Amino acid sequence: MDQSVAIQETLAEGEYCPQAVQGVLCEGDSRQSRLLGLVRYRLEHGGQEHALFLYTHRRMAITGDDVSLDQIVPVSRDFTLEEVSPDGELYILGSDVTIQLDTAELSLVFQLPFGSQTRMFLHEVARACPGFDPTTRDPEFLWLSRYRCAKPELELPTPRGCNSAPGTWPGYATIGGGGSNFDGLRPNGKGLPVDQSSRGQDKPESLRPRQNKSKSEITGMVRSSTITVSDKAHILSMQKFGLRDTIVKSHLVQKEEDYTYIQNFRFFVGTYNVNGQSPKECLRPWLSDGVQAPDVYCVGFQELDLSKEAFFFHDTPKEEEWFKAVSEGLHPDAKYAKVKLIRLVGIMLLLYVKQEHAAYVSEVEAETVGTGIMGRMGNKGGVAIRFQFHNTSICVVNSHLAAHIEEYERRNQDYKDICSRMQFCQLDPSRPPLTISKHDVILWLGDLNYRIEELDVEKVKKLIEEKDFQTLYAYDQLKIQVAAKTVFEGFTEGELTFQPTYKYDTGSDDWDTSEKCRAPAWCDRILWKGKNITQLSYQSHMALKTSDHKPVSSVFDIGVRVVNDELYRKTLEEIVRSLDKMENANIPSVSLSKREFCFQNVKYMQLKVESFTIHNGQVPCHFEFINKPDEESYCKQWLNANPSRGFLLPDSDIEIELELFVNKTTATKLNSGEDKIEDILVLHLDRGKDYFLSVSGNYLPSCFGSPIHTLCYMREPILDLPLETISELTLMPIRTGDDGSQLESPMEIPKELWMMVDYLYRNAVQQEDLFQQPGLRSEFEHVRDCLDTGMIDNLSASNHSVAEALLLFLESLPEPVICYSAYHNCLECSGNYTASKQVISTLPTFYKNVFHYLMAFYKNSKNHLDENILASIFGSLLLRNPAGHQKLDMTEKKKAQEFIHQFLCNPL
Repeated sequence: MDQSVAIQETLAEGEYCPQAVQGVLCEGDSRQSRLLGLVRYRLEHGGQEHALFLYTHRRMAITGDDVSLDQIVPVSRDFTLEEVSPDGELYILGSDVTIQLDTAELSLVFQLPFGSQTRMFLHEVARACPGFDPTTRDPEFLWLSRYRCAKPELELPTPRGCNSAPGTWPGYATIGGGGSNFDGLRPNGKGLPVDQSSRGQDKPESLRPRQNKSKSEITGMVRSSTITVSDKAHILSMQKFGLRDTIVKSHLVQKEEDYTYIQNFRFFVGTYNVNGQSPKECLRPWLSDGVQAPDVYCVGFQELDLSKEAFFFHDTPKEEEWFKAVSEGLHPDAKYAKVKLIRLVGIMLLLYVKQEHAAYVSEVEAETVGTGIMGRMGNKGGVAIRFQFHNTSICVVNSHLAAHIEEYERRNQDYKDICSRMQFCQLDPSRPPLTISKHDVILWLGDLNYRIEELDVEKVKKLIEEKDFQTLYAYDQLKIQVAAKTVFEGFTEGELTFQPTYKYDTGSDDWDTSEKCRAPAWCDRILWKGKNITQLSYQSHMALKTSDHKPVSSVFDIGVRVVNDELYRKTLEEIVRSLDKMENANIPSVSLSKREFCFQNVKYMQLKVESFTIHNGQVPCHFEFINKPDEESYCKQWLNANPSRGFLLPDSDIEIELELFVNKTTATKLNSGEDKIEDILVLHLDRGKDYFLSVSGNYLPSCFGSPIHTLCYMREPILDLPLETISELTLMPIRTGDDGSQLESPMEIPKELWMMVDYLYRNAVQQEDLFQQPGLRSEFEHVRDCLDTGMIDNLSASNHSVAEALLLFLESLPEPVICYSAYHNCLECSGNYTASKQVISTLPTFYKNVFHYLMAFYKNSKNHLDENILASIFGSLLLRNPAGHQKLDMTEKKKAQEFIHQFLCNPL
């Protein structure tokens, strides 16, 4: 996930965050999560300066509201960033990278996740370093003064002049000091540049860099005869360093079968919904059930922590508790190295390998996708780890899909969302991101939540008692949906020879005796996709009684492609010899199947895609969409090219998709006519010419993205109004109506808001989990169309879909319900209800009306909505920090929620 987007929302005009990475700040025994963003500022005289912005953040930093600025470190002449490692630490390719940041004023140590995101971040920081050219002026960082004024306690070292560079030492990945010239650097096996020309002798022994002593040095020259089998994973994962080397890597992939053989490795895959409990029993009956120690462990959890704090805020102690329990429960006959841990709220995935295999694990990436309410909450969704094991790419996915027996369509949508949105950056930035499907082996585990349908509870229990699982399986929703090819197409699941794993009374093997008396179901499943996979076992583990679920495991023998050293070297030499005969002096040239693209009737939050094909001529080439002059991106915010860059072999093709998606960020200007569906894309060929693509179309204005006061003056549906009228009303001042202006008599609140709230009031008074469960995307589109056309009588959707549409409507408002100007006053009054009501009384009339209307609805609902959850959800929607101002820390965000909570608990 690109978290630089969240940082960008906090920045002022002229400031730009090209790259960000999530890491851990290490101070003694303390470990605190931080989001690091490189921020660039363009100076008036044409130069630029950089600083590192350090943020505290929520688990998912999706918007600016999720981050709070903690510290700023100017990238000055004395700035250095280097990789360090405690002496004796086992080198594991794919483990976290420890980075030390030094300036004249401070020294900080961070752990950053291994992978392309970190490598690209460090590369951008390296380019940002000013170097030591005495003819260049010293950075002054005058633009940072606004942050000192905005937050006086913010740590912001005063920049100094040119200082002598701190020494660097052999093997250190040093960034800074001497600028960003990478000439003469060689890869160190992790994609980080290593400057061999800079040496020092006084570095403490405890900070010696970690090195993989089992591997030969890679010189970076593909022709070198010193390349061995142990280097092969590194060669294929190195950052591209020239056209020739890219061609070599591409040919090596094509000829993989010529130099590899299949070797079986044993994989343990386990899933356990722990229902928010801490570990209370040894996990070996689950994790170490077999005689043979697995080579690889893939262990997934769901509902790790059900607390509101874990859902809305930061970390949870349950992560460390279950990580420790798993580590202690691994097979006692082998030593294991943790490769990766990834968590999204309560969904956690752990990957371990035997220590002797660690050197053959590379290209480790981890990502998360939240599919909860508004498509971002992480109470439902998936986490995934992808990696290269020897020469086979493997992706492990752990998912927790939507609950309740009737919500199978929502589960199907969650699965599709995870597949489409889960993307892994590649180490070669010229290559497009990898999706789940682009792997040799896919292992999918988790609480998929598919239930048994059409049978009553007693009939299900009777079939279980008779162990007639085959008859019961015929009514399994997952089986039915797979047969209909709506989900998991191409995946395989083993035979279910164990009884359903949900739902039990905690601490026992008894079926659910609660008031709801849930019917038993096979919620917890393991599926796979790929070649050379043999399932050896698929079972539940009844001995564990911590949760209302039982853990499930499956053991596989997976055939992995292992490189034969001698055959690899021969293949490589053949490729190099053939390249020696190739004439690359010609200018690359491509043909495009289409150059003009028209997107008709674009709607809010409805993806539209147009595609075209690039056909390459006889010269290998890199292509990339490039920025036009004075623009920060190659396209407008509502447009995206996928892939936006890549490599083409001679006489090959690639399909490019142009994706158009209007969201809350771009809708308002399209509504007002300040922006139009018009753009020019520049496709650039390395060493070749540029090609120009024209994008045009029309946007259908929507109530989503329209200001509250604008909608109050729209007595007709927005799509029935002339574009000129919509533009005029959208650009009206916010206080229109409060200044005695005599426009047409407005409504007290937007009719669209009334339609949604009225629908919920009539239909959802007894609805469970309102505002907590997501709706269906197709139903949101139906709700949007009904609102924009005024066809309210046609509105027919689930309560969850209408509730989510209401949240999305509030999120899309360019000026929040509680106006930006009142934000800080609200925080100051939090806890003082009388003063808080006074602040609300100062809002513009329409905004005040909406606030009181929403509060009255929540208070009068008969379904006993949880006031704390409502305050958490609506605190960030109704109260938003002013645009361009720094985001506040978590304590102040809690104040915002407390402010809303007062109105939910007291008379209005």
